[in-house]
Amino acid sequence: MSMVKSSIYAVCIAGLFAFFTGCQTQHDNWTHFRGNKLDGIATVKNPPVQWTADSNVMWKAEIHDKGWSSPVVYDDQVWVTTATDDGKGLFAICADFNTGKIIHDIKVFTPDTVYGKHSINSYATPTPCIEEDFVYVHFGRYGTACLNTTDGSVVWQRTDLLCDHVQGPASSPVLYKNLLILHLEGIDFQYIVALNKMDGKTVWRAERRKELYEPLLPIGKKAYITPLIVNVNGKDLLISNGSAVCSAYDPETGREIWWIVWGEDSTIAMPFSEDGKVYFFTSFVTPAEGENFAELMAVNPDGEGDIAETNIIWRIRTPILQLLTPVIKDGLIYTIDSENNLMCIEARTGQTVYSVKLKGKYNSSPIYSDGRIYFCSIRGETMIIKEGRVFEMVAQNELEGEIWSTPAILRDGILIRTSKYLYRIGA
Repeated sequence: MSMVKSSIYAVCIAGLFAFFTGCQTQHDNWTHFRGNKLDGIATVKNPPVQWTADSNVMWKAEIHDKGWSSPVVYDDQVWVTTATDDGKGLFAICADFNTGKIIHDIKVFTPDTVYGKHSINSYATPTPCIEEDFVYVHFGRYGTACLNTTDGSVVWQRTDLLCDHVQGPASSPVLYKNLLILHLEGIDFQYIVALNKMDGKTVWRAERRKELYEPLLPIGKKAYITPLIVNVNGKDLLISNGSAVCSAYDPETGREIWWIVWGEDSTIAMPFSEDGKVYFFTSFVTPAEGENFAELMAVNPDGEGDIAETNIIWRIRTPILQLLTPVIKDGLIYTIDSENNLMCIEARTGQTVYSVKLKGKYNSSPIYSDGRIYFCSIRGETMIIKEGRVFEMVAQNELEGEIWSTPAILRDGILIRTSKYLYRIGA
């Protein structure tokens, strides 16, 4: 082989290696709440299905104080947030992915004034998001910061993005191109803001429309959702289901593209999507007779303006205050509602495929991996079921403490945060 051909061959091999390494790195990280694409889908093949507090635990790291944020991972770092019970100390913690050793324990904010929260919430519930060299932590009205993952230094921080959460912060930040997108929706202010991720300066701010929120009682104006980015005919949309309206925005500018007005009090679960359709839970409504109810809607997101009459594919009644975000895979939606019903719903029609009544509370969002769905309960249990149209239990596992955060499944293992520890589970 000539030197020229050898050089070309070497360059091609190097390029292919870099490409596949890049793809592998992308798959091996877990950068947001519910994963890299915020969809609850893990790419791991054959993840663990059996463990106890004493078996198949690669390590456990004690996390001080209290926080329900989920772990995010980039390279060999795992980040979570935590807070003191009184909310006067807000921390970012980094553990080594391989050993569990705590690398950084940074007090990011010390608020002068702390407001109340719901008894089941924490002051560190929003999940960070992470990319190469930087992690972004968000504590709602108490502050947002970018940290350098090498030395833990604060790159920038904001404490002027205010709203009265009433029941504590919960919405997680989302990275989109050069933007960090935040939801701050309380009883006083309801808005979405995009910050320049490099310096924290505001790029755009989209206010929820006052005419939709003014009729609501103050307590009904709040929302705790994390937005979703979907692509519709080559254009990205940011989907956000607030308490009075679900809207799609241009994530580059904050311009509202379409909306569906429905509901009067609080949304928590984030939207989800598959095969060009968007699904979301509304806030609840109060009928003239009967109990309050919410709805799960399936929507064609290709539209403009008020699309309620034209683009809703189906809608079904659900119990109010859906905390966890369902996972959708191959046309089936898997969820546990706020009345403890494990349900499989056909995404095409909204018809219930099966429903199983459970005893425990499952407020952590489910994750799909390799034909199985993982549900974590507040009692520290992880129930694993098989995907498909017939309910089939695969395993039931338990760890010490409660589980409120959503697990991360990557690199042939699972990261699970309980009320006291961060575990790495292996086969």
